[in-house]
Amino acid sequence: MNIDLDAMSLKDLRDLRNKLDRAISTFEDRRKREALAAAETAAREFGFNLAELTTAKQARSKVAPKYANPQDPSLTWTGRGRKPRWVQEALDTGKKLEELEI
Repeated sequence: MNIDLDAMSLKDLRDLRNKLDRAISTFEDRRKREALAAAETAAREFGFNLAELTTAKQARSKVAPKYANPQDPSLTWTGRGRKPRWVQEALDTGKKLEELEI
């Protein structure tokens, strides 16, 4: 198919562009449906459905704080992860972690 774009009017060029946009859109939609069908087939081969594999994992639940800063009780720590500076400073001054428990 050989189209002489220089010979086309502005209206014809715009009509052609609209037809191309629709053709591209339907092509992309068709490819997405094909990809989704292939993913569903692959999931079934492993004994799952696609929804089971694509749902987001549950967020971790909040953990209650176990330790509080004696000077500022609003500063707390669950005991997980890196020790806050106030915990490390208390330990460096000779306090035991048990002394900071809530």
